[in-house]
Amino acid sequence: MTDYAEEQRNELEAIEAIYPDSFTVLSDDPTSFTITVTSDAGEDDETVETTLKFTYVEKYPDEPPLWEIYSQENLEDTDVGDILTFLQQQAEENLGMVMIFTLVTAVQEKLNEIVDTIKNRQEEEKMRREKEAEEAEKVAFQGTVVTIENFLTWKATFELDMADLRRKRQKEEEQAGKTKLTGKQLFETDHNLDTSDIQFLEDGGNSVEVDESLFQDIDDLDLDEDDPDFDPLEMGSDED
Repeated sequence: MTDYAEEQRNELEAIEAIYPDSFTVLSDDPTSFTITVTSDAGEDDETVETTLKFTYVEKYPDEPPLWEIYSQENLEDTDVGDILTFLQQQAEENLGMVMIFTLVTAVQEKLNEIVDTIKNRQEEEKMRREKEAEEAEKVAFQGTVVTIENFLTWKATFELDMADLRRKRQKEEEQAGKTKLTGKQLFETDHNLDTSDIQFLEDGGNSVEVDESLFQDIDDLDLDEDDPDFDPLEMGSDED
């Protein structure tokens, strides 16, 4: 007959010796304890960690112990689920033998795999960001490739914008009273300009009065044009 209590006491003493810094007894009846398991350091010294809680059942090791994730650090919910499933698988494979050390060692390996997965995710994310940056730089350098479709789209939008701008400017000029006409437009719209010069002459009179006394009869003048001393500018000097 198997002495379950003896096997459990012997395993507990061995576990305490193997994990002196991470082993903690929680209760004696039933026997319950925790073991903290930490992964190897990953990139940038990142680690993942979990504290496993085990509780012996009466017929352990012929029946698997109870276990749970007592606490964890840097593990996602999916990782926790994977660890619990992995423990179930390992326990079934080791029924009839004390298995705490085997279970803890398996979890240790699982945590190392998780760290490797995290590292791969980080590298993939880094490569993705670098690729996106390269693509963005390439697009910025090359500009937008012109096709018939995007040119026609741009042209239609441009024409609509220009028409709208012209309407706005015309409206602003009309509101500000700044609409200007050319000289021809002014002439065509203001018929008063047709008769402006005629009206000016009518207002001033059609004739010009001349004082005839200012002029002498040219026949009365004794002019000798052949005289070398003749100067028409001195004609009226004798009368003064």
